[in-house]
Amino acid sequence: MLTGFTPWPKELEDQYRKNGCWKGETFGGVLKERAALYGNRTAVTCGDAHWSYKELDERADRLAAGLYKLGIRKEDRVVIQLPNIAEFFEVIFALFRLGALPVFALPSHRSSEITYFCEFAEAKAYIIPDTHSGFDYRGLARLVKDKLPSLEHVIVAGEAEEFQQLSRLHTEPLRLEEVSPAEVAFLQLSGGSTGLSKLIPRTHDDYIYSLRLSAEICGLDDQSVYLAALPTAHNYPLSSPGVLGTLYAGGRVVLSPTPSPDDCFPLIEQENVTITALVPPLAMVWMEAAGSRRNDLSSLQVLQVGGAKFSAEAARRVKTAFGCTLQQVFGMAEGLVNYTRLDDPEDIIVNTQGKPMSPFDEVRVIDDDGRDVEPGETGHLLTRGPYTIRGYYKAPKHNERSFTADGFYQTGDIVRLTPSGYIVVEGRAKDQINRGGEKIAAEEVENHLLAHPAVHDAAMVSMPDDFLGERSCVFVIPKGETPKPGELKAFLRKRGLAAYKIPDRIEFISSFPQTGVGKVSKKDLRETIAQKLKPAQIEL
Repeated sequence: MLTGFTPWPKELEDQYRKNGCWKGETFGGVLKERAALYGNRTAVTCGDAHWSYKELDERADRLAAGLYKLGIRKEDRVVIQLPNIAEFFEVIFALFRLGALPVFALPSHRSSEITYFCEFAEAKAYIIPDTHSGFDYRGLARLVKDKLPSLEHVIVAGEAEEFQQLSRLHTEPLRLEEVSPAEVAFLQLSGGSTGLSKLIPRTHDDYIYSLRLSAEICGLDDQSVYLAALPTAHNYPLSSPGVLGTLYAGGRVVLSPTPSPDDCFPLIEQENVTITALVPPLAMVWMEAAGSRRNDLSSLQVLQVGGAKFSAEAARRVKTAFGCTLQQVFGMAEGLVNYTRLDDPEDIIVNTQGKPMSPFDEVRVIDDDGRDVEPGETGHLLTRGPYTIRGYYKAPKHNERSFTADGFYQTGDIVRLTPSGYIVVEGRAKDQINRGGEKIAAEEVENHLLAHPAVHDAAMVSMPDDFLGERSCVFVIPKGETPKPGELKAFLRKRGLAAYKIPDRIEFISSFPQTGVGKVSKKDLRETIAQKLKPAQIEL
C-alpha cells in the first residue's frame, strides 16, 4: 500500500464490498472490458481525431510498455499537465495499467505549483503539451527541472525539443504486474483557494464506484455524448459523471479546447452533445451568448452546473436559455457528491444543490460547538462514506484538522438540510462575514443582486474594519450601463433584506479573478479591497 495513504477501517471496507459499492474493478480492466464490448465505436473525439474504444485500449497498452521501458514502475508518481486533448486519455490509462499514479495538475498551473507537486509527490516524470493557448510548457518544464534535478523525465505531447516525445514511446505491449482495486489509482488536488493544494489519494475501488453511480443518476448510456468544456483533470469534469463516467457507460467524449461558447456551441451542434458541465460564472456567460448565437443546441439534454453555488435567480434561466434540464452538482475532490435528480420538481432543482448520490453516504450538519443541528438550520457540513477519503496524502497535520476521530471529513461548507435530505449551500466557512457579531452568508446577498436587470454577476467578500471587525463589500459585474451603488442598495432593501446584510461597499469590476479551475477567487477579491482600504503611502 502507498506510503502516506490513509485506508478505510477494515470493517468499513468489508461493508462497502458486501453492499456492492466496491466491485473489484480497476481502470485498466474497465477500459479492456469496454473495448471488447464497444470495439470500433468512438470513445473520444478531439478535433479531427476520433479514437475508438479498441484504439484507445491498444494505445494505452503500447504506451504503458513504453513508459515501463523508460523506468516508470508501480506507485511511481507522474505529474500530468495536459489540456483537453486525446492524449490525456492514453496517458492516464497507460499509467493505470502500470499501477503508476497520475498527479493531476491543471493547465493554468505555473512553476510554483508544478515544482511543489513534483517535489512533494517525488514525481519521476512530468507530462506536458508542447504549447497550449499561447503558452510554451517546455519553458515551464525547464524551470522545474532546474529546481528539481531529481525529476527524471519530461515527456511532451507534440514537439519535444530536448525532452522525450510522447508519440515515440509507443512499443509492443508487455505483460505487466497486476493492479489491485484497493490500491491508490491517482492523486488529485484539493479545491481550496488558499495556499498550495493538498494531494488527495483516490483508489480504483472508491473512484469507480463514484463515477458508476454518477453515470446512473445522470442517465448516461452508450448513446450519451459528453462535452468536456472544463479542464478534464479536475474532479468535476473527470467523474461527475464527467469523461470517465461517460466511458464507463460506453458513451462518447467530445473535447473542447476552451469552455468559451465560441468553441463549445459549434461542437454541441456538430457532435450532437447531450450533456455538459460548467461552473456558475461560465453558465452565466453561456446564457448571455445563447440569445445571440445561431447554433442549434437542441441535442443538449442536461446542463450541469457545479463547482460553486449556482444562485436560484440564475438557475431559473437555464431552461429558457437552452431548453434542457438543469442539474445542480455539489461535490468535492475529497469525495461526497450531491446531485439534483433529473426528474426532481423545478423548485428543488432551482433552490437546492442536490442530495447525496449514495445511500451509504453519511452526512452531518453541526454548529460551532460540534452539536448536530435540526433540518433547516445552518451549520458545518461533515461527511464520510464509500468514496470519501480518510486522509490527505502525506499530510498528518492537515488530517488532524480536516478529519474527526471517527473519520468524518470536515468540508468547510456552510449548509442546511431540507426535510427531504437535499442540501442548500449557504457558503464556505471563510465566506461567512461576521459583521459585529451578525453573520452574513455571501451567497444570499449575491442571489438577490442577480435578480437586478443591470447585474451580470456578483461576489460578496469581507473587508477589514476597526470597529466591527468585518464589513461587507460586493464586487459587481454590470450588465449594460453601470448602476449606481445606491440603486442596488435600495433594490436589496426593497427585496426585504435585513439592514445588516446590505453591502457596506459596492465595487464595479469587468471580470472576476479566478482560481485554476474557473471558480471566482474570493481570496483575490478580499486582497483587492484590503489594498484599497490601506492609507496612501506618503513618500518623504
